[in-house]
Amino acid sequence: MRFAGVAAISLDLDDTLWPFQPAVERAEATLHAWLVKHAPGTARILPARGMLGKLRNDYEHSRPDLAGNYRALRIGSIELALALAGEDMGLAEEAYGVFYSARQKVEFFEDVWPALTWLSARFPLVALTNGNADLRLTGGGAFFRETLSARAVGIAKPQAGIFHAAALAAGVPASELLHVGDDFHLDYLGALNAGLQAAWLVRDHPKETAPGEYARYVTIRDLTALCCALGGPANL
Repeated sequence: MRFAGVAAISLDLDDTLWPFQPAVERAEATLHAWLVKHAPGTARILPARGMLGKLRNDYEHSRPDLAGNYRALRIGSIELALALAGEDMGLAEEAYGVFYSARQKVEFFEDVWPALTWLSARFPLVALTNGNADLRLTGGGAFFRETLSARAVGIAKPQAGIFHAAALAAGVPASELLHVGDDFHLDYLGALNAGLQAAWLVRDHPKETAPGEYARYVTIRDLTALCCALGGPANL
C-alpha cells in the first residue's frame, strides 16, 4: 500500500492516538468523587460513578440542539444531577473543570510517539477532532502545526468544510492532504468526500485478518503501518 502525492497529514485524536473510553471513565470517576465530596446529595442521584455517563447520554438525547457541543452537554448533565440532588447548581462550572482536566490524562497507543516523531519530521501535521481533547494538555502538541476542533471551526466531521480547513492550515491542496482516523464515516468517508486522501485506522481488526468487507478500503492497523506506507521503516 502506497499513497501518491501526500504533502501533509491530518490525524484524528480519540481512538486514533489514544483509547477514548478509558480516559472518559477515569474522568467520570474523578468527577463523581468531587461531586460526592462537594455536593453530597449527588450520592443519592449517582450511587455509582458509571451513572454519570448514563445521565450525560440521557441529557444528550433530550437536547438534540446541543449535538456535538460536548462542553454544554457535560455541564448540562452536571447541572441536572445537582438539581435533582437539591444541591447548588452554581457548582457545575467548577465540576466541569475537574472533569475536563482529568479527561486530558490520556495514555497514548504504543506506536504513536515514534510514528509522530517520524511523520512530523517529513510532513506538516494537523490534528482534526470533533471532541474536546487539548493536545497542550494531553501532550503531543509539539508534533502538530495546528489543532482544529469542530467547536472552534464551527463545523464537524464528516462535513467537507472542516477537512478543507485542515488543508488550509497545512498549506496544501485538499488532494495532497492525507487524513487518518478510526471512524469509517466521520474520518474515512468524510475525508474522501471532501477530496482528500484517506486511511482508515482499524486497530482491532488488522487488515491481514479483517473481514472481507474491510478489504475494499484503505486500512492501516496502526501508525507504524502508516509510516511504512509513506516510505518509512517497518520498525520505528
